[in-house]
Amino acid sequence: MNINSYFALRRSLKKKPPMHENAVHARRSWKRHNPVFSFSKTVLYATLLFLFIPLVIIIFYSFNQSKGNDFTGFSLVWYHKLIFGSNDLWAALLNSVIVALSSAAVSTLLGTLAAIGINWYRFKGRSFIQTISFLPMVLPEVIIGVSMLIFFSGIKVPLGLFTIFAAHTTFCLPFVFLMVSSRIDEFDFSIIEASHDLGATEAQTMLLVVLPAIMPGILSGFMMAVTMSLEDFVITFFVSGPGSTTLPLYVYSMIRFGVSPVINALSFVMILATCVIAFALRKGLKSFAASH
Repeated sequence: MNINSYFALRRSLKKKPPMHENAVHARRSWKRHNPVFSFSKTVLYATLLFLFIPLVIIIFYSFNQSKGNDFTGFSLVWYHKLIFGSNDLWAALLNSVIVALSSAAVSTLLGTLAAIGINWYRFKGRSFIQTISFLPMVLPEVIIGVSMLIFFSGIKVPLGLFTIFAAHTTFCLPFVFLMVSSRIDEFDFSIIEASHDLGATEAQTMLLVVLPAIMPGILSGFMMAVTMSLEDFVITFFVSGPGSTTLPLYVYSMIRFGVSPVINALSFVMILATCVIAFALRKGLKSFAASH
């Protein structure tokens, strides 16, 4: 084979085969319905910018050397102050974490049991309970906070971390119930029948079959409850008492006198922690759901 024949063969191999007529029409239709400028994509990108630009600004000013709005130089002074000179801030964060974990655990337990009972059993008042359980999701937080304050005052319960825990449990429970119910709706009930045929008891079926199958929904509900409890301000504002300041209340008391760069540093630390936890759980939940 000479050189000319070699290059001719190479060009023929690189030449794309002619497109089928149906493929040509499909390509033209896709270009017509997916133009270069897309309104939906533009709105999506604008929304993402609107949501993430404030976070970028917070991270940027957390490294500012001065306290003002003018960037005077890169510095880690506010991170040093956050770690070694913000005892009240860390105490408020500790209160938030304690309330968030405890209320999320209780609301996850109650929400999971409620979802299993309402979705699998038929009893009188089932539809009423299912409907009224979503009220905390649709009612304004101001109404929930005021009603909880009146309730605690009526039964003579002193305001503190316990009242915040009870209020957050009441508020987060419907969200856990909804997420676990959506997981149960996709559950294959033939697995339970197979478990009974193999001689498993009700308790063994629940612990070894049902709970592992709906565990992704349970963990998702737990993490949502933790997130909602950590960021809640309105309900906490009404039911908090002396010595029970949470992080949102502490930040609110600080920004009344101007935003401190220490808050920016704490925000960046919490953003990093949230991203790490979210990605780890996302990967873990996917692998867990695939194995079950």
